Amino acid sequence: MSYQVLARKWRPKSFATLVGQEHVVRALTHALDQQRLHHAYLFTGTRGVGKTTLARIMAKALNCEAGVTSTPCGVCSSCMEIDGGRFVDLIEVDAATNTKVDEMRQLLENATYAPTRGRYKVYVIDEVHMLSNSAFNAMLKTLEEPPEHIKFILATTDPQKIPVTVLSRCLQFNLKQMPQGHIVDHLSRILEAEGVVCEALALRHLAKAAAGSMRDALSLLDQAIAHGAGKVEEEGVRDMLGTVGDDYLYALLDALAAGDAAALVAVADRMEARSLAFDSALQELATLLHRIALLQFSPEAMADPMERARLQVYADALDPEFLQLCYQIVIHGRDDLALAPDEYAGFTMTLLRLTAFRPEAANAVPRQPATAAPANKIVAPVPAQPVAATTAPAPKVESRPVMEGDDPWHQLVARLPLSGMARQLAQHCELVAMNEALVTLRLSPVHKHLMGRMQEDKLQTELQNHFGRPLKLALDLADTESETPAEKARNVQRERQERAIAAIEGDNFVREVVDMFDATIDESTIKPI
Repeated sequence: MSYQVLARKWRPKSFATLVGQEHVVRALTHALDQQRLHHAYLFTGTRGVGKTTLARIMAKALNCEAGVTSTPCGVCSSCMEIDGGRFVDLIEVDAATNTKVDEMRQLLENATYAPTRGRYKVYVIDEVHMLSNSAFNAMLKTLEEPPEHIKFILATTDPQKIPVTVLSRCLQFNLKQMPQGHIVDHLSRILEAEGVVCEALALRHLAKAAAGSMRDALSLLDQAIAHGAGKVEEEGVRDMLGTVGDDYLYALLDALAAGDAAALVAVADRMEARSLAFDSALQELATLLHRIALLQFSPEAMADPMERARLQVYADALDPEFLQLCYQIVIHGRDDLALAPDEYAGFTMTLLRLTAFRPEAANAVPRQPATAAPANKIVAPVPAQPVAATTAPAPKVESRPVMEGDDPWHQLVARLPLSGMARQLAQHCELVAMNEALVTLRLSPVHKHLMGRMQEDKLQTELQNHFGRPLKLALDLADTESETPAEKARNVQRERQERAIAAIEGDNFVREVVDMFDATIDESTIKPI
């Protein structure tokens, strides 16, 4: 006997065995039990969620020899013929290959005849949105007032393309994508019945790759069984799918939480050695960051206790504002991957950017002590000097108020009580101009991911509080012409590091040890005090 693929062998044959569409099953069951039968049904949803399967179960419920019922027996000749695809009164039409009006008219002409074997003649039209406008028009009259022995079941993955005149004549049911947990449970039951050894994490990878489609999940399961020579193991499934393993993703999160840039690059090196797809890695990392943020703000939305326990440590370790910035950097890094010299360079630069913009990083601009000048003290603008009428016009004096002590933008940023992304934005800007009502800043396009309504509003509010008057903030996206606070902080840190290294290398005792043992100094271990 030839092998039957799992997707066909385990196709549900009753409402009770259908997975993940409880809302549709409930409505259809009540309609069948109460004999409130509509003449046309429309099932919508993505591939592999059960549209055609539901249509066949409905056909059995309508034509079971036990009578119209929500629990067809499955053993009578009608039920068995429908399951085997041999029932003469179940007409399945693929609209993708029968799009013309003449084909639809011929189909509807046969609808006038009474069913041959069953109680109802059931027309299942798959991918109905592929029909031409003329074909839709040809079926409208029959669809609105069909003979009593006719039932229409339409299925589509794109309901937006179906004319409203057709939609209004059908009962519509939207089938949802399968949750990963439901897919994993269903695959576990199938493998147990098939006697196949499996690892739970392997099934989670398959469920994730299926993207909500149970049919895709079963097809991948077939492939995994063949790939693993009768076993479904996590490592084999990862190799088969070509996906980035969870161990790499969690290693990245561990390094990110620790602020360890060297560890991030080391993980990237290991991934390159295995030729893993960096685009896929950034996509999965963004998904993981989203799940962590969801756990921080709405933990009740995460139903999987295993996932919640795994991610809770990162939800506690990562600042929510920093996590939002990380997500923004990762998705922008994925967009820019094609522009990088190569994917490895683009991936590692994205990882390094995660540490470079960390609010609590060592290169953050230090805040000034509380003894600084009062924030709201303003010195009046310098007036233009009077000139005689006979002289040339005097140069125009900028109307920007001079800050106390002529403080530069760097010191002003240090005084503002900013945090998170708003502080990062301020640190990477330079002051272009300021007058009584407007502050204009310039931000390099390299840091465009720092722009956002929330952080811009926060910066504008703190500037207003600082100067004690209404101010409007304007951001220009262009290359900066002067040193920004963040660049100054990095330069200061680099100079401190260089001085520390010079001090160590110039120490007489250290030089004696180096000469005696022919040693070298690991500069990465030197930290300025």
